Amino acid sequence: GVFVIHSTNVACDGGRIMDFDMSMLQNLRAYRTQILVACIALGLAFWLGLSLWLGPKTPVATVVQRDFVQTVVASGRIESPHRVELGVQITGTVKAVPVNEGQTVTAAQPLIELEDAELLASAKQAELAVAQAQAKLRQLREVQAPLAEQTMRQAQVNQETATRSLQRTQELFGKGFIGQAALDEAVRAEQVMRSQLKSAQQQLNSARAGGSDMAVAESALSQAQAGAELARAKLRYSKVLAPVAGTLIGRNVEPGDTVQAGKVLMVLSPHGETQLVVQIDEKHLKLLAIGQTAWASTDAYPDQRFTAELMYINPGVDAQRGSVEVKLRIPEPPAYLRQDMTVSVDIEVAKRSQAVLVPTEAVHNLESHEPWVLKVISGKAVRTPIRLGLSSQGMCEVLDGLAAGDQVLANASLAVNDKTRVRPVSNLVAK
Repeated sequence: GVFVIHSTNVACDGGRIMDFDMSMLQNLRAYRTQILVACIALGLAFWLGLSLWLGPKTPVATVVQRDFVQTVVASGRIESPHRVELGVQITGTVKAVPVNEGQTVTAAQPLIELEDAELLASAKQAELAVAQAQAKLRQLREVQAPLAEQTMRQAQVNQETATRSLQRTQELFGKGFIGQAALDEAVRAEQVMRSQLKSAQQQLNSARAGGSDMAVAESALSQAQAGAELARAKLRYSKVLAPVAGTLIGRNVEPGDTVQAGKVLMVLSPHGETQLVVQIDEKHLKLLAIGQTAWASTDAYPDQRFTAELMYINPGVDAQRGSVEVKLRIPEPPAYLRQDMTVSVDIEVAKRSQAVLVPTEAVHNLESHEPWVLKVISGKAVRTPIRLGLSSQGMCEVLDGLAAGDQVLANASLAVNDKTRVRPVSNLVAK
């Protein structure tokens, strides 16, 4: 009986327990939404608290130490030391253009030929005028001068005869053997012979070297020779010859064109030293020096770099562009270089061995005298003054304030205050 009663009580207790569990389960189901919301809220509160304590995730860069080269980057073009612009010196019609653009030519090679029939005729006519003047001069020397000398000698003899005759007449007149009329005739004859002698002497002097006739003849010959030279020069102008060996980089003329003097018809790039002409921002002027080494590459062959040497710095600044023109010599120009190719140039202006480097974008007040960075110390961003040296290609040399391995906030534009907790992420190593 006791056993039965005990079993009945246990059974009754078990029923009550089951009723209680069912009631609690129903209550939990009724408030499950509220419970879920409470759990989410507790999780968010924990996460926010942890984030506030650890600080925001912030990208940082690690300071490195390595050899560093400062360069000045610029762009420019390939040029020869000079170009020759060619044209005609007389107006005419183009007969032939025996060269093409891009062709290599030698010195004195014909480039443009004009119609020259009229010029040839003028040159021939001028040469005949020279021959005629030379013949006139020979005639004066070989014929007229000897004839004038003979005439002068005959006149001299006649004058001496007339003088002696006058003396005899005067003696006879003094003795009364002849009258006044005979004396006057002798005086007149002597004066005529004297005048003829003087005229013959003048003619001889004129025909001799230094005389007026000789001067006229020589002047006529010189004038004819000058006319012939002018005609030959115009004939030479009918052909445009290459002044030096080079490459024809421009041609703006065709056979049949009527051309005028002064118009550029061709452009010749002489063979010689190839150079780069680039424009450098004037703020970099203090960094440049003659003899600095540079690396260059063309837009057409960007992977093929070649060396160059700074050889000229323009003493003036282009006020419109705020730049300075510099020229670089190419000791060993690659075969693919062409006139006016666009090139990019890196001029090495300074070097440092084992420099401490930090990204430029991590530096605050970069252009001022008091630059600084936010250095990560024990989980906090701490404002740290630094002293800068060289800078190039997105990197700055740190002379004081940082050491290799330090971490700094990678971007100065981040809104992070001094002593703020941060969590370094995306660790960027300076390259």
